[in-house]
Amino acid sequence: MSFTLAPLPYAYDALEPYIDAQTMTIHHDKHHQAYVTNLNNAIAGTPNEGKTIEELVAIAGSISPAVRNNGGGHWNHTFFWDSLAAASGALPTGELAAAIDAAFGSFDEFKTKFATAGATRFGSGWAWLIVKDGKLEVSSTPNQDNPLMDVAEVKGTPILGVDVWEHAYYLKYQNKRPDYLAAIWHVINWAKVAERFAAAK
Repeated sequence: MSFTLAPLPYAYDALEPYIDAQTMTIHHDKHHQAYVTNLNNAIAGTPNEGKTIEELVAIAGSISPAVRNNGGGHWNHTFFWDSLAAASGALPTGELAAAIDAAFGSFDEFKTKFATAGATRFGSGWAWLIVKDGKLEVSSTPNQDNPLMDVAEVKGTPILGVDVWEHAYYLKYQNKRPDYLAAIWHVINWAKVAERFAAAK
């Protein structure tokens, strides 16, 4: 079975002015497509060919770097697109908001910790909000790794992931990753994050 690239769940310009349409077009149509294409090439004719993306991610430590990196890239980006939505001014509510306050002290403290995880990730990688042992935790991973992988430093169930590879922000924010991480809060799909939180508990 081969993997395919699903269309974005919104228009390329839906996240303007915080993430520009050109970045979204290149990021989805070129970068994400390359991960899918390279993943399909890497698993063709191997025992991994019939596995789901979740199964591949779970055994990242025992598969080839090509499958780990491109499989992670495909899973992470699919997760990322669904983590975003047109700016609505929405904030976490209900059980998710209470869990954020319990884990971090306040929503602002959480945002600071998450932004720090993303800004201080050396080179390319991801910042994550995960559920670990029933509680929320912030972590980051290098390259296209994620907290579901057997090789992850901090393992857990991701409910929010933000791409901090330069291709995610460079056209608009140049080398100013913290500015991108400050802007991303305007386009987080908190309804989706809350849905993931409910499922992860």
